[in-house]
Amino acid sequence: MIDLSDLVRPEAVAEGLAAASKKMLFQQLGALAATAYGIDAKAAAEGLAQREKLGSTGFGGGIAIPHARIEGIDAIRGLFVELARPLDFAAVDDLPVDLVFALFSPPDAGAAHLKALARVSRLLRDAAFVAKLRGAGSKDALYFLLTQDEARDAA
Repeated sequence: MIDLSDLVRPEAVAEGLAAASKKMLFQQLGALAATAYGIDAKAAAEGLAQREKLGSTGFGGGIAIPHARIEGIDAIRGLFVELARPLDFAAVDDLPVDLVFALFSPPDAGAAHLKALARVSRLLRDAAFVAKLRGAGSKDALYFLLTQDEARDAA
């Protein structure tokens, strides 16, 4: 099983991010990916926007998992952000999104990309866990919750 601590670094977590549109959010996620992982910010933002054109990555409950395969990275990388205000994401349940877990994968990641998406999706379908994320109050608390969950799963 893929550990979130392998996907997300502390500097790849943000809280209170303000975005007025998906385009602005993707630009901010690109900038965060550049800071946290050295990923090209423009390529990251464009990759997320291109994937979103295929269909919304908002899967319900106020959560979205935008993802993209981009050149120039050697491993799957993740970002987690809590938005300052919920954003319309054309989610399946029409609820605005306030929690976003973005994934970036190398173009040849194949099954590993799908496994990472499945791991994140399973975790974010746990209503009690999502409630803890929403009540975290700081990026450090968000990171701790995201990575300590694996210890609970392993027990």
